[in-house]
Amino acid sequence: MPDASESVCSACAREIAPRTGGYCPACGTVSGIADAPPTQCPDCRHSPPPWDTLMFHGIYEGLLRELVINYKFTGNIGQSTLLGTMVCETFARAHARIPDCIVPVPLHTRRLQKRGFNQSLELSRLLSRKINRPLLSHGLHRVRNTPPQTRLGHRERQENIRDAFVADRELIEGKNILLVDDVFTTGATLSECAITLRRAGASGTDVLVLARAVQD
Repeated sequence: MPDASESVCSACAREIAPRTGGYCPACGTVSGIADAPPTQCPDCRHSPPPWDTLMFHGIYEGLLRELVINYKFTGNIGQSTLLGTMVCETFARAHARIPDCIVPVPLHTRRLQKRGFNQSLELSRLLSRKINRPLLSHGLHRVRNTPPQTRLGHRERQENIRDAFVADRELIEGKNILLVDDVFTTGATLSECAITLRRAGASGTDVLVLARAVQD
């Protein structure tokens, strides 16, 4: 499988190069020093997130943001190979534990019907084949059709997404899970998913996303 950088021009490859330092490995909070070693932030030392590790390719800005938005909202499935390759490279760089299974963040049925595909599921497919681990497309179900998180503030996002998911205990119990999504913004959705997986008996959860948004 070719590297993601081989699929784009040299200028674009530089713009979508991975972020390899200057961030918190628990929540992805970015510092201003890109080549500093990853260091846990004070918030995560005081109150760890409900997952074990977080992996992301880059910052949600510039060309990476354009690629994600174009893929997500215009149905450009042709970009799935490029973005899926970036997901695989992110996992490989992290030297993370091999999960028992991969679980994408689900869409509610109504939103899935409107969009036509679940971007997190599609991003998970290539990784599932690459590391030869099962993809549980129904490991999590979204049971409430909540308003889009992009319209809400941080606290509102937490309330909006509360109890929005259920997990299939038969599939999840005792498993180390790799939870996959496209963008980490405030972490409210991923937190709720990780908590739901833990309640269903997951023995551990790691999170992998394409992009980490920088909050003001």
